[in-house]
Amino acid sequence: MTRRSIGRFKPEPPPRELIEKILEAGTWAPTHHLTEPWRFFVLTGRARERLGEVMAQALAEELPDPNSQESKAKIDAERQRPLGAPVIIAVAASPKQDPNIVELEEIVATSAAIQNMLLAAHALGLGAMLRTGKAAYRKKVKEFFGLTDWEYLLGFIYLGYPDVQPRKGSRKPFQEKTMWLE
Repeated sequence: MTRRSIGRFKPEPPPRELIEKILEAGTWAPTHHLTEPWRFFVLTGRARERLGEVMAQALAEELPDPNSQESKAKIDAERQRPLGAPVIIAVAASPKQDPNIVELEEIVATSAAIQNMLLAAHALGLGAMLRTGKAAYRKKVKEFFGLTDWEYLLGFIYLGYPDVQPRKGSRKPFQEKTMWLE
């Protein structure tokens, strides 16, 4: 209940040992048929700049007038986005190509891996935020990670030492979202 999405980070990256603990936590997510469909890509240093460039190019291809002042500002913001954290873990679901495997279950398992990683980061005193959205779904960005058409880039975990105090969270009571069946 104390885990929060952290959007601002100090510039120094956490040590590799902590990142590896977070990755290990991801691998312990439940997975039907033990397929372990997740793939992790850890980006640090200049790799974040390369990702930003690809994200900017992919966005520019979608804009009606990429040379307008408004579009240029959007493209530049997209280019800078991966520089918002010292470490980014891109998480993909790679559904096993087998008629006995349900693709949605592979995506659910990878989502559980993401939650394990977010909880592990919090337990280790790190800040993390899952970022999803159009950038993760664009073909050019998927290609950057070598993903095929049948794989899914579910999102990016921005990771580092928090440079902001987390806000107090709140949720609707579970009773509002729960029906007991007997």
